Amino acid sequence: MTDEAIIRLYFQREEQAISHTQRKFGPMLRSIAYNILRCTEDAAECENDTYMKAWNSIPPAIPKKLGAYLGAIDRNLAIGICRKKQAAKRQSGYMCAIEELEECIPGGSDPAEEVQAGETALEINDFLASLPKNERVVFMQRYWMCMDIKQISTENGYSQSKVKTMLFRTREKLKKYLTERSAL
Repeated sequence: MTDEAIIRLYFQREEQAISHTQRKFGPMLRSIAYNILRCTEDAAECENDTYMKAWNSIPPAIPKKLGAYLGAIDRNLAIGICRKKQAAKRQSGYMCAIEELEECIPGGSDPAEEVQAGETALEINDFLASLPKNERVVFMQRYWMCMDIKQISTENGYSQSKVKTMLFRTREKLKKYLTERSAL
């Protein structure tokens, strides 16, 4: 079933929308949540909460890409759980991936820094668009899907060493790109 057809079911408030969503996007949602949380039960909870949030937000939202929309909901839910666990001192793959990016991306809690963070997100999107597809895919797998190095290497047919090198070089390029942009 197409994304548009599933979205129509949400707008018609048909419960079939959730079963079709689960069939089409369930594995992706479980994977995203599991890569962040490293816990099957928590990943399943995120997946189910994602369906509930989608049901409550469509309508009025009209996602252009249903998979990306659901992935963002799922990822945010998983990050919320991860933060709770982090407060209880349980480390996750998500925290490891974020620590790798900390030196590249500014961030903070005051309003000026929040505005800067929004601008930085747009700059990162521009940066990613400028990368060759293979580098962009590896970067997104690591920092958006929170996949570990071994998973990325297996999925893309690269050695773990190559993946680490690609990520290091891409982070260096990103740091340089953001530094140059902030100087403008």
